[in-house]
Amino acid sequence: MGPAPLELNAVTKRFGAFTAVRDLSMSVPKGSIVGFLGPNGAGKSTSLRMALGVLSPDEGKVSLFGASPNIESLRHVGFLPEERGLYKKMTARATISYFARLKGMSASESRKRADELLERMGLGEFARSRVSKLSKGMSQKVQILSSLAHQPDFLILDEPFSGLDPVNQQGLEDMIIEEHKRGATILFSTHVMEHAERLCDSIVMMARGRKVFDGTLDEAFGALGRAVLIGVSEGFYLDAALKPKGFEISERSGDVWRVKLPAGVDAQDALRAAIDAGAPITSFRPEEARLRDVFVSLVSEAEAEDLRQSLAGDAARKVA
Repeated sequence: MGPAPLELNAVTKRFGAFTAVRDLSMSVPKGSIVGFLGPNGAGKSTSLRMALGVLSPDEGKVSLFGASPNIESLRHVGFLPEERGLYKKMTARATISYFARLKGMSASESRKRADELLERMGLGEFARSRVSKLSKGMSQKVQILSSLAHQPDFLILDEPFSGLDPVNQQGLEDMIIEEHKRGATILFSTHVMEHAERLCDSIVMMARGRKVFDGTLDEAFGALGRAVLIGVSEGFYLDAALKPKGFEISERSGDVWRVKLPAGVDAQDALRAAIDAGAPITSFRPEEARLRDVFVSLVSEAEAEDLRQSLAGDAARKVA
C-alpha cells in the first residue's frame, strides 16, 4: 500500500521563547479525509508548514510519502495556504494554468484543466478576467482550483471554506468529495465543525500547540459522553431525585436538565429512574452528539490544564 502521505513524529516548533507546536505526532493514512481542528493560535498552520518543509521542526521528524519533504514529493501535493495570495494582473485561467505547470503539467494540458475547473465552479465567463477584477469569493475559488489543478495525490487545505458563502461552501464540499473519489488523500483545517462532521473519516484536534484528540468521529463523540435531556414541570428538582440512583446532572436550562449516562446505561434507564422518582416529565430527548460540543470540551480542558501548569510554574519560581 506504500507509506502514508504524511507522518509527523514528536515534532516541536519554537519561535524564540514561544512554543507553537509541542510534541505532535499524527498520521494521515492513504485514501483518508482527515480534519485538522483547533482554535486560532492552536498551532495548525505551523504544523502544516512543517509538513510541507516550509518550516523545519526543532525536534522530531516529518515524513512526506515516506521521506523528508523534497521537490519530488511536493509535486504530488496540492496546498491551499491560509494566507490568500494571487497575482492580481493574471487572469483566472492563466493563474490556474501557471500553478498546474509548476507541478509538471504541460502548457496545453494545464489550460484545458483550468477551463474545465472554472466551468465546474461557475466561473467560466470570468476565465479571462484579471484576478484584481474578481470578487473576494471568486478569488478564493481560483486559489482553491489552483491547488488541485494538477490532480495531486495528497491535498492539504488550510481553512478552505473561509470567505465562501453557504452555496459556494457546499460546492467546495462536493469538490472535496469528488477529489477523494478520484483517489486523493485529503487533510484540511477548519473552524466550522459541520464541514468536518460531513466530510471526515477521522479528526485531529489541537489546542495550545498540543494534540488533544486523534481518532474517528465516533471516538470523538464517545470522549464527550452520552446524555439525555429531560424536561420537568412544577419546579421539580431532578438533581436530588436522580443523584441517589447514580446519575449526574451536568447542566440545567430552566426546567430542562442534561443527565449524563454512565457506561452501560441507556437513555431509557434514565427515563425510568426519573419516572420512579415521581418527576413530572414534560419532555424527553436523547442528546444528539455534535462535534462542536466535543471541540469546546476538549479545548477548554487543554486551556484549563495550561492555566494550572502556568500557575504551578509561577508558584515554584516564587519559592525558588
